Order: sequence, then C-alpha cells, then structure tokens
Amino acid sequence: MAPFLKFPKMHRSRPDDLAGVTGRARLDRRTKNLTTRLCAGDIAIIDHQDLDRVSADALISRQVAAVVNVSPSISGRYPNLGPQLLLEAGVPLVDDVGPDVFTRVAEGDTVRLDDEVLHLGDEIVAKGTLQTAESVAAAMAEAKAGVAAQIEAFVVNTLEYMRYEGALLIEGIEVPELRTQFDGRHALVVVRGYHHREDLATLRPYIREFKPVMIGVDGGADALLDAGYRPDLIVGDMDSVSDKGLSCGAELVVHAYPGGDAPGRARIDRLGLPSVLCPAAGTSEDVALQMADQKGASLIVAVGSHNTLSEFLDKGRSGMASTFLTRLRLDSKLVDAKGVNQLYRSRISSWALMTLVAAALAAILAAVSASDAMRAFLDFFLAQLDTFKFWLTGLF
Repeated sequence: MAPFLKFPKMHRSRPDDLAGVTGRARLDRRTKNLTTRLCAGDIAIIDHQDLDRVSADALISRQVAAVVNVSPSISGRYPNLGPQLLLEAGVPLVDDVGPDVFTRVAEGDTVRLDDEVLHLGDEIVAKGTLQTAESVAAAMAEAKAGVAAQIEAFVVNTLEYMRYEGALLIEGIEVPELRTQFDGRHALVVVRGYHHREDLATLRPYIREFKPVMIGVDGGADALLDAGYRPDLIVGDMDSVSDKGLSCGAELVVHAYPGGDAPGRARIDRLGLPSVLCPAAGTSEDVALQMADQKGASLIVAVGSHNTLSEFLDKGRSGMASTFLTRLRLDSKLVDAKGVNQLYRSRISSWALMTLVAAALAAILAAVSASDAMRAFLDFFLAQLDTFKFWLTGLF
C-alpha cells in the first residue's frame, strides 16, 4: 500500500468558480519519463495500459492533482495494482480518453478535470471513464481470470528465449573495459522497483560497513542519489535516469541491442559525457548483474529487482527469460534484498528511545551534581564563563 501523503490544496468548486480539479498539464507517452518533470498539483496525462505499481508510486510521490490516461488503466490482462494505489492516495483517475488529447493539449497548459471531462478553457478536449473504488475492484476481479493465459504465454516465451539465448547461461556477456574495480568487493545493484527506497534505508549499516560498488540501473541511479549515495556505475538505456544522475561522476555503461544499436547513446553524447557500450540481450538489470559477476564481485546484492511473475506482468513483458538465466548463472553469489525492510522492524518507537536517553542523562547529571568535586568544577566553570562574558562586553 502506498504511504500516506499530504497533497497540495486543489482548486475545488466554489460558488464563484468552476467545478473540478485545475492544474498544469504534463504529457508524455512514457510514464517513467513524465514523472521526472512533474510538480505538485500538476495533472499528468499518460498513455499507459495496465498502469503498474511502480509507475503509480512515482505519480503519487510527485503529488499530482489527477491522472488522465489515454489507455485503459486495467485492460483485464492481469490484476495490476496501479489504479487501486492512485485511488487510495486520493488521486482522481480518468481512463481511456483516446489519443487526441496529445494533440489538443500542450505541455504546461492550464486544464481542468471535472469528473470524467477534461477542459482547456471553455473547450472540452477529452472525455473518458472516471474510475472509482468500485469500478477498479470489479475490473481487478475480472482480470484475475486472465492470469492463467498470461502464465502460459510467459512459459512459452521463456522456452523460446532459452532456445536462442541459452549460451548466455554458459558464456555470459561481453563486458567492456571499466575503471571501476570489482575484484573481491561486494556490489550493490539498485533498480527502481517495489520498496527500493525502504530497502535502501534498511541496508545503511551494511553499506557503511562493506562499502560495496554502487550500481544504478537507469532510474536506480537517482534512487541512490536520493538516498545520499553516489553511484560508481550507471548501467542502462539511459531513458529514465535524470541529467543530474548522469552528471554525478559515475562511470556510464550504455546497454545496447545485440546488434549494437543504442538509442540512449545519443543522449549521453548530447550531454558531452564519456561512456562505454555494452551490447547484450535481456534487460539492463540483467546486464548490470552479469557485469558485476564477470568483473569479480564476491557478492552481489540486488535492490528493487524484478524477479516475480506479478512484476514481470506489471512491466508488460511476456517472457523476461533472461532474468531467470542470469539468476541461474549467478547462483549463490546473488542476494536479493527485496522486502528486507519488512524482515525486521523495531518494536521500540523513536520517542521511547529518546525518552529513555533523556532519563539516563538526567540520572547521570543528578549523580554527578551530588559530588563535591563536580560542584567545585561547576563553580569554577561558571566563574570562567562570567569572566569571558565581561571580556566580550568590553570589546563593544
């Protein structure tokens, strides 16, 4: 469940005002690109069929006023959690408004969402289906019936991938030359996935003690920066990491298709940053894990990684077989930190600890003040303090 957030005050209906929610329009067909530009109170216009949990969490964290989706947020393919999380956070969601909204609304336009209708001034620019808790629950129940077909497609795709890419399990990938040294060190690979922030916070003592090589997979680099760490390496197609992340001083590895085509390379070149290319099949997450393994990391800790069926379906991928092959190859060297924040939670509240510390300090002070030697020291200290105050006053 998404954490409770206090949302900014919206422009609601008043006797002398129009009804609905008003805000600046922010548009992008790729939700993960849009979230980097959103500000509190914006109306996010997206094209995201089967809105996944990670994307919904990102929209919520940006405190959007509302979400308008060109596509159905629940297609019935599988029971995705994104719409439910938005509604639980109090974010209005209007679905299936059609693609024309991208031509009728420009970035930064002030728009108004009134129930299922989107207005630009006096003009109606889009109309869809206003989702409610009841409609989402009904769609989720219906979507559960389609899971069996998705599992079957998943298995077929995985077998096909293993037939053509099975050498990956034995030979690994061709890793480029890197400045970053892995030999004998732990590696922390961070993906922007479920509960990655909470897991990173829980791993602080581990990070402080072992000082692992920090690898951010695309937006995982921003997650590391947000947590107060600088990534040593950023691996990915560079489409969801911010310019700030790319410019933080990390070594950049652009994940390319097996044939060598790398769309993300153009962005790196525009920023004038050095990078190396790594052509490989599979996901950028897999490439980062295999790179750490083949460069000699003694242990690899994965944060936010995608390794469950629901997550694969959430990302809209029918196979993700490379992930299974990668995990088979890494064997016991790979430790998944997913959900580590829920493994143990202290039952002692912060206030209780502070009260205990304050009581202990009070007891110590009381005991010390009762001794003759300490009283003499305090008298001497106060006399010296008076002398200093007299000297300081004399300066002015």
